[in-house]
Amino acid sequence: MELQSRTIIVTGAAGGIGSAITAACARQGARVAAVDRVEAVAPSGEGIPAEAVTPFLADLSESAGCTDLLAEVTDRLGAVDGLVNCAGVMRRGDLLEIDEDDWAATYAVNVDAVMRLCRAALPLLKEADSAAIVNIASQWGLQPAGGHIAYNSSKAAVVSLTRSLARDLGGHGVRANSICPGEILTPMLQQKLDDGGIAESELAASIPLGRLGRPAEVAELTTFLLSDRASFISGAAVEIAGAQQVG
Repeated sequence: MELQSRTIIVTGAAGGIGSAITAACARQGARVAAVDRVEAVAPSGEGIPAEAVTPFLADLSESAGCTDLLAEVTDRLGAVDGLVNCAGVMRRGDLLEIDEDDWAATYAVNVDAVMRLCRAALPLLKEADSAAIVNIASQWGLQPAGGHIAYNSSKAAVVSLTRSLARDLGGHGVRANSICPGEILTPMLQQKLDDGGIAESELAASIPLGRLGRPAEVAELTTFLLSDRASFISGAAVEIAGAQQVG
């Protein structure tokens, strides 16, 4: 129960990784503000108290959506001790293929919303006894994959933004780290494999550990970085990719 009595905001909470993070934080004793754009989140399962998760609907691609969300969270839950920015979108294409709308949409969610939520949450985080930000970036933000220029560069921006936050906020007792997942078997990835007739083992062949990661493994890393066990870790970009190298 390392997050006992802490209030943690998790965005993208209806997604494969986001829902696993929400559940893991709740099992660790946190009160979780589970934020998503299209559906309310109410995970259930062993060790998750019914009252631990409060769903919030918000469109984080708009500035007002971010500030309104923080106001609603504090009104209903009273405080913020941690922020996990997990919401993200992916638009495929190289620089000649991707259009400006897709580029703008990628940055609106993957970068701008992260910045706005961090900025809105900072006054509350500075008041917390042990505050932490965890931003979900991507291995592709460190090692770009082909044909995903908007996504790659946006996740690289998240890594840099997080490191800048860590430097600026250390004196206020607020830690900031990013997580850079590789191939994680989310429901979305499973659907992609099914649609393409690709076996999981085929995708796993390029990973030295010989398998895909699981959302629960990203969630465990997230709760660790939120907890006091990681009290001297800040500014890190932690890969969780089974030693896979992109390209």
